[in-house]
Amino acid sequence: MQIRLSATFLLQILFLVSLTGSSPTFAQQPKPFKVIAFFTGKNDQAHISFAKDAHTFFPVVGKKMGFSYDSISNWDNMNDAYLANYDVVIFLDTRPEKPEQRAAFEKYMKNGGAWLGFHFSAFALTPSAFPQNWDWYHNEFLGSGQYKSNTWRPTAAFLKVEREKSPSTKKLPKVFKSAPNEWYRWENDLKSNPDIEILLSIDPSSFPLGTGPKQHEIWHSGYYPVAWSNRKYRMVYMNMGHNDIDYENKTNKDLSLTFDNQTQNEFVINALIWLGKGKK
Repeated sequence: MQIRLSATFLLQILFLVSLTGSSPTFAQQPKPFKVIAFFTGKNDQAHISFAKDAHTFFPVVGKKMGFSYDSISNWDNMNDAYLANYDVVIFLDTRPEKPEQRAAFEKYMKNGGAWLGFHFSAFALTPSAFPQNWDWYHNEFLGSGQYKSNTWRPTAAFLKVEREKSPSTKKLPKVFKSAPNEWYRWENDLKSNPDIEILLSIDPSSFPLGTGPKQHEIWHSGYYPVAWSNRKYRMVYMNMGHNDIDYENKTNKDLSLTFDNQTQNEFVINALIWLGKGKK
């Protein structure tokens, strides 16, 4: 595990240098901002691995790009007083469950707060351990409704930039290859929602996407948004955030890391800087 983290760290340093061209200075950032990442780290090894990956990646990037990164697994800190200390809230794997936590987050967002969500933070399926019992979050804020299906196993996809003028997608190639991921399909048609601005989608060159073994876990056609924002809020959701894990041999070793992909990292950082520099 130490070797893997060291390799990831080196890739992150190389990525940061690539953003600036050489030995970078970051005086162009007008003001530092503060980021808090909430996570649970218990539900699936792929999500646990992703959260650990994020805890390595974001502090390194933050030192260079002008933001501080804190993380916390105690969701009871999702309250007005605690959130007031931060400019951007990240959900790495899950969502708040208690009514008072949800009310605090909704208030934070409606008062101009910023949010970046990954992969499982949008998951909801009734019946399951994460039912769709929060209409504001899943239907209004995210717009996606419930989870409908997914690809398997985690596979890289070619992602198409849908909104080239967005601060999140600036300087990205029109199509780029992602890190391996489990891709979600959603209940609601996001492209018909006037509040939703789709940033990235699965490019048709990705098909067939997934390896199965179940045939419904392989996508052969269709339109699948994987990153979007809501025009009424300062937010970005991205479906990335599921590392490939060696489940078959029961080693639980990482077979891929989300933040090993340089172009995808650029998208993540663009989104975070845009969110952090906005007015609260």
